[in-house]
Amino acid sequence: MTNDPVAELITKIKTATKVKKPEVILAYSTLKENILKVLKAEGYIQDFSVKFDEEHKIGEITVTLKYKNNISSIENIRQISKPGLRVYSQYTKIPKVLNGLGITIISTSLGVMTDKQARKAKVGGEILAYVW
Repeated sequence: MTNDPVAELITKIKTATKVKKPEVILAYSTLKENILKVLKAEGYIQDFSVKFDEEHKIGEITVTLKYKNNISSIENIRQISKPGLRVYSQYTKIPKVLNGLGITIISTSLGVMTDKQARKAKVGGEILAYVW
């Protein structure tokens, strides 16, 4: 059990890409699953699967990372909002990562989405991470 699921997700993905591991196994949380859906839709990871044990009420997520010519699709991933310092933004002031080459992952009232989707839907929210 971890106090910050986003930090666990980011740390494990960063570490795995540095040592070129093909897969990462994480404890299940809905927030992690939603962030992984965004990463998959944007092409940063290959796939992920969720296994849930109803009897023990625990689950795990297996993330298959994406590599091309032995280089990870994720150059870097950085957590922005932390439990001790939450970072919120209006949709008009959401920062662009590398002038639009990367993405900002935002938790909004409509769910977890990228900065482009949030601007289009005209909703702000908590800035979770930058990915490039």
